[in-house]
This record gives sequence, C-alpha cells and structure tokens, in this order.
Amino acid sequence: MLIDFHTHIFPESIAPRAIAALTEGVRRVEGVENRPHTDATYSGLIRSMDENGVDISVAMPIVTNPQKPGGVNRYAQTVRGGRVISFGSVHPMQENAVEAVHELKRRGFIGIKLHPEFQHCYIDSPESMAVLRAAEADGLLVMLHAGADIGMPPPVHCAPARLKNALASLDGSNIIAAHMGGWRMWEDAYDLLVGTRIYMDTAFIADYINPGLCLAIIKKHGSDKILFGSDSPWEVPSHTLRFLNTLGLNADDMEKITYRNAERLLDL
Repeated sequence: MLIDFHTHIFPESIAPRAIAALTEGVRRVEGVENRPHTDATYSGLIRSMDENGVDISVAMPIVTNPQKPGGVNRYAQTVRGGRVISFGSVHPMQENAVEAVHELKRRGFIGIKLHPEFQHCYIDSPESMAVLRAAEADGLLVMLHAGADIGMPPPVHCAPARLKNALASLDGSNIIAAHMGGWRMWEDAYDLLVGTRIYMDTAFIADYINPGLCLAIIKKHGSDKILFGSDSPWEVPSHTLRFLNTLGLNADDMEKITYRNAERLLDL
C-alpha cells in the first residue's frame, strides 16, 4: 500500500497555464528548469499513480486570490472520491475566511490547504491564526507549505520560527508541515519543530535535503508523525520512495510513513 498525501491537480482548462506560470516562477527565481512529470490533470495523476504504484492520492488545491475563492473548492469537490481525496482551501485574507472554513467542514472536506508563500500571508499573522483556530475547532486537517518555495522569492511566510510561534496557542496535532517541516530550512525545522505535535511530509525533498538530517528528523520527531508525499507533478512518487529506502528505516517505520499514518488521518 502506498498513499501519496501531497499532490496537485488542476482542471483541464487551466492546467497548461498553471504549469507554465509555475515553471516560469522557478526559472525566474532559481534559474533552472523544473519540469512536471504529469500534465497536472486528474487523469494525469491517475496515470502516474498506476505507473508508480500509488494506491491513493490526496490533492492539495490552493486559493491564491482572496477575491475569487469559490472556483478552487468547487473543482476540489468534483474530484473528491475514488482513488483521489481532495482537501479544500481557504485564503486567510478572503472575506469571512473563518466562515469559509466552517463551510468546507459542512461540505464534507476533511482538511484544508494553506500556502503562505503563494497567499502572501505569514502563518502567525492574525488572519492565518483565525483560520488555523477554526480548522482546529472543526477537526479539519491543515496542510501547510512550510519553508521556502522553489519558485517564490523571499520573504518566507511559513519559516519554522513563525510556525513555532503559531503553535504556541494551538494543539497542533491536525497540522501537517509539508516538505519535512520547512523546505531548505531543515536545520531550523529540526531545532524548532521536531517533537511538537504536528505531522510532516516528505514532499519534494529527495533531491535537496541532506539524507542524514532527514533521518535525524524522522527518528527524533517519530515515524508515526511522518507522511509520504511526493508533491506530484513536481516529483515522481517512485523517486520519493527510492530516497526514503536509502535512509535505512526499518519495515515498521516505512509502513507508518508510506500508508499507516495516512490511513489513520484519513479514517480509511
């Protein structure tokens, strides 16, 4: 069993434009090509799942425009079933953001995705904190893009230090800090977030994180709070899995990371 807890898809009508914009962002910030391995559509994700041995994927939509939050969640509702489970999304700066969280709960979503970099909103800001508290009260999972983003210039809106600030008044056990707690900020994640109640995922780290540091984070934080994620279409799930297999984790740890933790959170 393999559950990919961190993937992205777009409606077919906008997927080419979205991918073009995202790849251009990486080219502008990093000066490199970051080519997706699928066309970022639902059908492309299913093909990738079949090719890479993924049984279930969790899609993470992002509301990037606080003036137009509805379309993202309407599309998410259409793909929320079968082998793909979709979170919803809320922009902390949208009107009635807290009520939007409650509405997603009423509509049957099990979690929301926040991307502080694309949403240009610090995770410990009053607006973000209101959303996080509402999600906690509703029992919704929250997937956070944590750390830097390969296609976005500074400042970093969800650095480990800011997430630590936010956790001071939250339970934290419903929060998933993507990219092993803070992309390209892993030393800070180890120092500030390891040992808290949050989950972390393995999305888009295979070619960037020091393997020894990754193993240290997993061991100290606990394999029961690590989720397999690829960030598809930006990383091939089998590549993520190969990286994890090089770390020397035992079979029980690997089972927790690749599907058992996800089964528990998704109530499968």
